Amino acid sequence: MRLEGKTAIVTGGASGFGEGIVRKFLTEGAQVMIADINGKAAKTLAEDLGATACTVDVSDGASVQAMAEAAQAAFGLPDIVVNNAGVTHLPQMMEYVTEEDFDRVFAVNCKSVYLVARALVPGMKARGSGAILNVASTAGVSPRPKLNWYNASKGWMNTATKAMAVELAPEGIRVNALNPVAGETPLLASFMGEDTPEMRAKFLSTIPMGRFSTPEDMGNAAAYLCSDEASMITGVCMEVDGGRCI
Repeated sequence: MRLEGKTAIVTGGASGFGEGIVRKFLTEGAQVMIADINGKAAKTLAEDLGATACTVDVSDGASVQAMAEAAQAAFGLPDIVVNNAGVTHLPQMMEYVTEEDFDRVFAVNCKSVYLVARALVPGMKARGSGAILNVASTAGVSPRPKLNWYNASKGWMNTATKAMAVELAPEGIRVNALNPVAGETPLLASFMGEDTPEMRAKFLSTIPMGRFSTPEDMGNAAAYLCSDEASMITGVCMEVDGGRCI
């Protein structure tokens, strides 16, 4: 019960890594809001797990503000915010990625972190505490070919994490990131271009431990970084990648 008495928002929490984080937080005693663009999935999961649900488009300022207000109404200013929602473009040479796809990747993966900070950091500062966890990717540490602008968006998130951490530390707010390798999530097929045994084998050959990241792996790492056990840890971009970035 490392998170007993804590409250948390997890964006993109209705599936994949986000769902793994939600489940772990609940088992550790937190109250959790599952915030997802797929409101129906968020509501269904919340009803199953005993959480709160919220439909949100993290790339839209008004939607993020509404999420913050919904959390305030449900359980007050959250102690923990996990910026997990993310998208990618299909693997292709950088000059062939459409402007629409580029804008979408940076709006969801990067602008969302700013919007969430704008909505929730002032309250955390006034309270003098908070934990923010950004879900980046090994793609932002050791980029894969043809995931060019996705790689860049996750590199941005790692740098943003450090910039947020050093600025917010005097305010009692910790900011860390997780860098998972690809996992069994809705984005896996998009990363690979096609989900075939051959393509999976090619991906797995780059991971020394020989398997994908799981939602459980992410939940375990997130629970530690957001707990009081990690009270001296901020600005860390932890690789949960089975050795992928060595």
